[in-house]
Amino acid sequence: MLGSLAMPAAPLRVRVPATSANLGPGFDCLGLALDLHLEVRARPADRDRFAYRGEGRVPDRPDGLVHAGFRAVFAHLDLPAPTVAFEAQNPIPLARGLGSSSAALVAGAALADAWTGGTLGRDGVFALAAELEGHPDNVAPAVYGGFTVSAPRPEGGYTTSVLAVPPGWRLLFGVPGFELPTAKARAALPEAMHRDDAVRTAARAALWALAVARDEPALLRTASIDVLHEPYREPLVPGLRAAREALRAAGAYAAFLSGAGPTIGVVTPEAAEAACREVLTDFVGRGGRVLALRVGAGYELAGTPPVTPRAVPAAP
Repeated sequence: MLGSLAMPAAPLRVRVPATSANLGPGFDCLGLALDLHLEVRARPADRDRFAYRGEGRVPDRPDGLVHAGFRAVFAHLDLPAPTVAFEAQNPIPLARGLGSSSAALVAGAALADAWTGGTLGRDGVFALAAELEGHPDNVAPAVYGGFTVSAPRPEGGYTTSVLAVPPGWRLLFGVPGFELPTAKARAALPEAMHRDDAVRTAARAALWALAVARDEPALLRTASIDVLHEPYREPLVPGLRAAREALRAAGAYAAFLSGAGPTIGVVTPEAAEAACREVLTDFVGRGGRVLALRVGAGYELAGTPPVTPRAVPAAP
């Protein structure tokens, strides 16, 4: 039986990217990794601890998403979770539609996987984190990087594919100063949709993937238009419709709610970048900010690899 678990000799570290999900019509299936990273260090400790620095306010208590992801891996492997101290440095705005929650969950799961010698691997970390999150759209790019498409399998779990985003695409994000909890944004959605809207949504999500694969950003002028969730969330994001229209008029290829919002994501040609930034600056107002970001890679681990669990004979 497994009697004890060896602990890493030096701190483990993980960097997990921010993410933008949905991208318009890709509700719960399309995602994009961004080069803004949550960093978490893990050390063995006499009791669970959590120290946070960065965006917003997160209690320094060991009952958050990093510990949840960490403990879930050990529970999945039927192992006792060791006590651990986490130190988190987070530049990702909280509750703004940039995947801060998924980044924390993936960070904990990735650190636990490294702690156990890579028992799950990257695919296993994705599968477990997606199950915990309930949908894969933010988790997939946090794990794999790039542009991700995830679809539920009939037998459970998800099939995910990754595409590299063309390097010439310019990405801007207008981040308002107020938070919009995902639960509140989901509560605004209707229980059913019209068949015509279902057809438009499927077609435009497919066109998004083609735009990335073929480096044809002009396709996003159609591919990024959503009828499934954004119209119902407009009352929660003041100025959303006007900003989207102004961004398209300024030359943006795409303007969409990032995740559940309230952040607006933009794909723009270089020639329209300044005009789009001006529109976003007006949209976010006082207390908001505009971020120019690049596409990110999946989570990265560093530090001394731990020793894998080993079988220890039970006491006679």
